[in-house]
Amino acid sequence: MSSAVRNVLVRASRPATAALGRRAATTHAISNPTLANIEKRWEAIPPAEQAELWMSLRDRMKGNWAELTIAEKKAAYWIAFGPWGPRTEPPQGEGKKVFLYTVIGLGVSAAIFGTMRAFAKPAPATMTKEWQEATNEYLKAQNSDPLTGISSEGYKGKGHIQSPSSKA
Repeated sequence: MSSAVRNVLVRASRPATAALGRRAATTHAISNPTLANIEKRWEAIPPAEQAELWMSLRDRMKGNWAELTIAEKKAAYWIAFGPWGPRTEPPQGEGKKVFLYTVIGLGVSAAIFGTMRAFAKPAPATMTKEWQEATNEYLKAQNSDPLTGISSEGYKGKGHIQSPSSKA
């Protein structure tokens, strides 16, 4: 089978629309005025026109990149990787503003906490070391949790003691 016949068969097996789309995408370059100063104009261009421009650049990039103009290459790179949208630089002084609001939030939280502590009732009587020691003795007398707990053989834990002594 000759190479000419093989090429005809390969072309015939491809969908006609794909070949037309590829041929149409690479036939003409995007005009320089459309791509001029794209970095400065991109954010102001309506989203529909942005999408249309990007799709036409994408279609041009599907072909031979040697046929792309310098303006098309620069525009494609800037649209794909430029500092716009979520990649924009933060505004000047944003770090200071975040730090200031964080300090203010912590200060307000500390003031609320201090106010609540100042007007809170005293700790209940059950939160003293003496009460908790008495609780331990009561549980031992009742043989509470004899397998692993306070009544078990060789228990070395603190039991229910968690508070400081009330005599301090």
